[in-house]
Amino acid sequence: MTLEVIRQLESVKRIIRNPDPQVADRVKNRDDLIDNYKAVIENICFSRIHGHHYLTREEADFVRAVNIISNNLERISDFAVNILGQLNHLHDMKTMQSYRYRHYFQQITISLELVVQGLFNRDHELALRICKSEFIVDKLFKKSFRQILEDLHSADNKSDLITCLFIFRYLERMGDSMLNIGEAIIFSVFGEKLKIHQYHALMENLGSMDNELSFEEIGFESIWESRSGCRIGKIMDSGQRNGQAVLFKEGRIEKIAREKANIEKWKSIFPSLVPRIISYSQNSKNASMLMDFLQGCSVQDTVLSRDRESMDNAAFILKETLSIIWHDTLENTAVKPDFISQMIQRLDDVIMIHPEFNFSDFDNSLSRPLPEKLLQILSKIETELSSPFSVFIHGDFNTNNILYNQKNQQIYFIDLHRSRYGDYVQDISVFLVSNYRMPVFYPDVRRAINKINKTIFCFANQFAAENSDKTFHARLALGLIRSFYTSTRFELNRELSRSMYNRSLQLAQLLLAHQGKPWRDFSVPRNIFDYP
Repeated sequence: MTLEVIRQLESVKRIIRNPDPQVADRVKNRDDLIDNYKAVIENICFSRIHGHHYLTREEADFVRAVNIISNNLERISDFAVNILGQLNHLHDMKTMQSYRYRHYFQQITISLELVVQGLFNRDHELALRICKSEFIVDKLFKKSFRQILEDLHSADNKSDLITCLFIFRYLERMGDSMLNIGEAIIFSVFGEKLKIHQYHALMENLGSMDNELSFEEIGFESIWESRSGCRIGKIMDSGQRNGQAVLFKEGRIEKIAREKANIEKWKSIFPSLVPRIISYSQNSKNASMLMDFLQGCSVQDTVLSRDRESMDNAAFILKETLSIIWHDTLENTAVKPDFISQMIQRLDDVIMIHPEFNFSDFDNSLSRPLPEKLLQILSKIETELSSPFSVFIHGDFNTNNILYNQKNQQIYFIDLHRSRYGDYVQDISVFLVSNYRMPVFYPDVRRAINKINKTIFCFANQFAAENSDKTFHARLALGLIRSFYTSTRFELNRELSRSMYNRSLQLAQLLLAHQGKPWRDFSVPRNIFDYP
């Protein structure tokens, strides 16, 4: 199939030099042959994956890579046929010949000749050379684009110039397909889908380690990809030279750089709480870093495990950890909550998923306000409230961002890009709702969720009383309104999302009913976390 695609490119290049109807017919016929090759390979791939014979992870990855490559080879052939169609619109073939079209064909052809060898030899160096062709073709296209734009001002054959631009655009898209092919080969070697910039970031960070590892010596296992788009993976030394895994994280420079700074801040406060940064690198858009891989499972998984002793231990250590952090970082600087502005930022996303969650059923004297009206009222309430002190908070205190190591009886924090000095109610409200929104409905698990929520709620309530925080409950209500409501955008389960919306509605009604009374007398209902 690769050879036939190379022949396609050679034939199209030949037609540009010397138009020949017979060669054009061969291009069209060969495209049908390549389509057949793709169908055959696709059928073989799916039969291997879904067949009766067991495939190892490495074999399955290879089959998946083959399928990706065949799809992109077929696309390149289609682009060649599209170029052939555009050539029919040229009035003067010499117009095309005046531009550097040969360089496009040369780069793509050279890369195509490396595909089979790179795939079957699992050669990541050849894969990188294939990927590089996309960047070269992109540069060629930018130059051609600028030149054609300049020529359009004075040329008489404007239609031919526009046709040439379309042709170069198809050649540029061939480069995109070559990048997909190169990344597919990297996937077959790594066992994980890595974009080329992620691969380069990973190699750069590994190269900065004291015990430098070669590409062949590591194993890469994706852990998750966050909603913000960061790529996170676990790197293992396959040679088991030290047995220590590390965590690779790559994403937009603003987030990764901010997380790096926050980890360093946390290190100065509570050194054992967060991972050690091993290396950090960045370019104009993205940044990446290697960190120690923290052993343990998330508090979320601990709650779901149905091991009540582990859950109780995790809750106890979490309380002790928060107590130390809050006492050690407490500053006597009043801080205003900003829950409603966070809610406003996410309002459209909620309405898009649940258009009926628009507070149209709000039962009060305001004659059924729309979200904007209700949020204005809640914003006014928010301006009347403040925490009498600030502490250093996690900023995204979901239960899957808190790890519990049962062996060491240790709590760890991860995903720290939002850490800052602020209102501790921000973390507490997010924690409570992240437990509530778990889409698990077994009675014993729901009881466990209710129990840990009650434990952390009582702990935070006691801390507020000890530190003369008179508006803790009112601010917590605002935080819960925000988290209950905005969490519905991630939940398609009708019953659970409606339950969160109703709780947000209930708390809003209680706050509005309390207006004009001292906020120190407001109290959040203790059953607000109990799932019906």
